[in-house]
Amino acid sequence: MRLKIEIKPNDRVFVLTGAGVSAESGIPTFRGVGGLWRGYRIEQVASPEAWAADRRLVWDFYSMRRQVAAQAKPNPAHMALAELERRIGDRFTLVTQNVDNLHEQAGSQRVIHMHGELFKSRCDRCSREPFPDTNLYEQPVELPRCDCGGYVRPHICWFGEMPFDMDQIYAELATASVFVCIGSSGVVYPAAGFVKAVPTSTRTYYIGPEAPENVGLFDEVLEGKAGEVVPLALR
Repeated sequence: MRLKIEIKPNDRVFVLTGAGVSAESGIPTFRGVGGLWRGYRIEQVASPEAWAADRRLVWDFYSMRRQVAAQAKPNPAHMALAELERRIGDRFTLVTQNVDNLHEQAGSQRVIHMHGELFKSRCDRCSREPFPDTNLYEQPVELPRCDCGGYVRPHICWFGEMPFDMDQIYAELATASVFVCIGSSGVVYPAAGFVKAVPTSTRTYYIGPEAPENVGLFDEVLEGKAGEVVPLALR
């Protein structure tokens, strides 16, 4: 198996990272543990319907996620991607399905969080911009409210909601000459379809310990842990 992805001087590189990258830093994927938390299916704590039914339960879940993510550190895959960005500048696009800030901790500057950001919140009623928020809202802490009277919710794309920045993402896909998917299951759409959105001449690679569901769409699969393979593949 080749462990080197050739990046030519004029290549535009699009990288998609999934839960597998964060998992190597100790952040659970939830899919890998049966999709359950406290006996609840993730859809029961991560959807507009869940928010309408029990805001306290939703904030308990995301407070837990903030606690876990706050203790995590970037792994070598995050570091290698930040180094590639430093090397090729605006010819590099990084889109992540992950809501943690490990890419930023590693030094990545231009990260598109298509599923939102764990350490940001926003109002569920008004048009106030999302704002940084590292607080934990577990009992007995009161649920946060906006000045407009609405409730403050996690800045997360829940099940049934539209991912963020899709126009920008598809514009970048349309100009990519190298597409690299790392640690994504190939199950969750629209991300699983990104590999089909690049030009036919684009060279496509998957990196992960096991083949994704959409493996047939890639030119080459580099098997192994992202923290081990990515630094070698992108050196």
